[in-house]
Amino acid sequence: MPQVRPTHIDLASILAEPNPFVDLRLHAYEASTSNFLRAVTNYANRAVAEITKHRNAQEADKKRLAEKTIAVKAETNQCKLKEIELLAVMEREKEEVREAETSITALKRQLASIRETCQSVDAEIEQYRALTANLKREKDRERQTLEMHAAQTGPELDACETRLRCHIEGIEKDRLLIRFTHIDKIDIDREFSFVLDVASRSNQVITTTPPLPNLPILLNELNETRDIFRFIKLMRSAFAQLVEQH
Repeated sequence: MPQVRPTHIDLASILAEPNPFVDLRLHAYEASTSNFLRAVTNYANRAVAEITKHRNAQEADKKRLAEKTIAVKAETNQCKLKEIELLAVMEREKEEVREAETSITALKRQLASIRETCQSVDAEIEQYRALTANLKREKDRERQTLEMHAAQTGPELDACETRLRCHIEGIEKDRLLIRFTHIDKIDIDREFSFVLDVASRSNQVITTTPPLPNLPILLNELNETRDIFRFIKLMRSAFAQLVEQH
């Protein structure tokens, strides 16, 4: 922009003239003022544009920061939710661990109880084995004793059956069936019999065929003397007397 240089004015000579006139050069002033105003306006426009640019940049930065803040908050909330879920999972796992430990403790107690029971059962089994072995030895001794007595009484029994014309056999546990023949002279094959129960010290006659009226007397004598062979002889005699009476 061209600058207007100030002009020196001779005021005295101007006033001496008939029509004093001072050239103020207003056109140049107006042009200079217009240029100045235009320059100021351009400067203001550039300043406003720059300010607007910075403001827009700041607004964009603020928007980005706000969006980032929202994203971070959302991510933080998600992390908090996940943390809560993880804490719940950890609590459940702790509870499961506690329950498992409780179950393991209970199972250990049951196992210890079962082992104690097994030991007790094993001890009882050993006792039963020992008892069984003792019973077996006792049975073996009893069998040997019975076999010895049988060997001793076998000939006597055969002689008794031959002499008394009778047959002796075991029919049940601790019961003997004694059958006689050759008592009735009319019918020598007619059988006379009785069943003797020797299970206890007090012997019992379960039944007789035919019935004998004097059976209680004979049975009392047997329980006093404990002589079975004599009792068999007396029973044959009693059957014989019964036949003679009829």
